Amino acid sequence: MESSSEKPSVLPTGGGVALMNPSDTLVLLLDHQSGLFQTVKDIPVADLRRNVEMIARLCTLLNIPVITTASEPAGTNGPLMPEIHQFAPHAVYVARKGEVNAWDNDDFVAAVEATGRKTLVMAGVWTSVCVMFPALDARAAGYDVYAVLDASGDPSEMVSRMSLARFVQGGVKPTSANALLSELHRTWARPEGAGLAELYGLVSPNYAAVIESFQRAQEAAIRAS
Repeated sequence: MESSSEKPSVLPTGGGVALMNPSDTLVLLLDHQSGLFQTVKDIPVADLRRNVEMIARLCTLLNIPVITTASEPAGTNGPLMPEIHQFAPHAVYVARKGEVNAWDNDDFVAAVEATGRKTLVMAGVWTSVCVMFPALDARAAGYDVYAVLDASGDPSEMVSRMSLARFVQGGVKPTSANALLSELHRTWARPEGAGLAELYGLVSPNYAAVIESFQRAQEAAIRAS
């Protein structure tokens, strides 16, 4: 893990010292496959897919590397959701050789190591397996690991609760898509502000209404001036 002196994202006030450093962050999207989506019961699948799409868009907007992988994509688990590579065309796909745990695959671990980044943000289906196993192994290997729980899914609420408990016990930090967006965003005083505002509309559809109301108010003020 980086010390505060090594994190360019830390401000003179100390703001950001406990937050992830975007320049050290790597996103791993694991097994978001069509067949597995049919088993997800702890979150509406439409919400899960929308949150994953937001992460893909965010990584493109902020130039954050992405690695994807799928277990047996030609089998019953099905192919990866296409939105990931559609909205993150820079994402690198790593094929596995049947391993359930992506961290058991030499090519996958080598791809992670090749980025030189030590902060790993993971999401996938199932949370309790496809995210859990590599997250715990990566943590044991010295990485700072986050699990985006609402960009992941499990077969039941009970399984989801057990996943959260095991993450915390193993030193993996649970987070949400909205928190990830805000943590990497940090300030509206940046050129990507308009694009980031659109992403908030994905993780919180009501925020899209807030944006629309603001735009209408601005247009009305211009007409009245």
